Amino acid sequence: MEELAREAGITVRTVRFYRERGLIQPPRREGRIAWYDDHHLARLRTIAALLERGHTLTGIADLATAFESGRDVGEVLGLGEPTEETPVRLSPEELADYFEGGATAENLAASLALGYLATDGDEIVHTSRRLLEVSAALVREGVPLAVILETAREVRAHADALAELFGAVLTAHTTAADSAKLRPLAKSIVEAEFSMALDRRLRADAGPQRS
Repeated sequence: MEELAREAGITVRTVRFYRERGLIQPPRREGRIAWYDDHHLARLRTIAALLERGHTLTGIADLATAFESGRDVGEVLGLGEPTEETPVRLSPEELADYFEGGATAENLAASLALGYLATDGDEIVHTSRRLLEVSAALVREGVPLAVILETAREVRAHADALAELFGAVLTAHTTAADSAKLRPLAKSIVEAEFSMALDRRLRADAGPQRS
């Protein structure tokens, strides 16, 4: 414990306090010797970084609980299934920086449930750089992360329905090789229709224009 505290730049008393609060896992014991490893050190450094960013110990404990209950990255990404999205590896403090005050235990749990986030050792993996960047941009514009995630849940349902629709068409009328080649065309149709739908909605929300 003394070696761990020295490496982390904190006191033994603080390490012991974090253990009692469940913020770090118990050490591996061999007789009377307690062994701490790099995972304990990484957790202590994460705690220090999150405290510097204004998180409370209670909030950090909630984040840790949500993080530890998350699915492994291999399970989320399907161990090699093809995808056009680029995963992003983040430390917990880097994730907190992306979303500022929105990095709460509730939002982390929602992101894990949606499969946007997964765990890989001491790292967090976001399954889509595009979604990460867009979500962070929306948060910077004042949209609460909780609202973004709730909207994403509904979007996911509609996206699954569209994928099922186009999947059935492609399966019925093309070969497997052609399906991969025609995938961009299906995406273009969806993008164009969504763009026109947004135009119609924005015009309706604006109401009749006075001359």
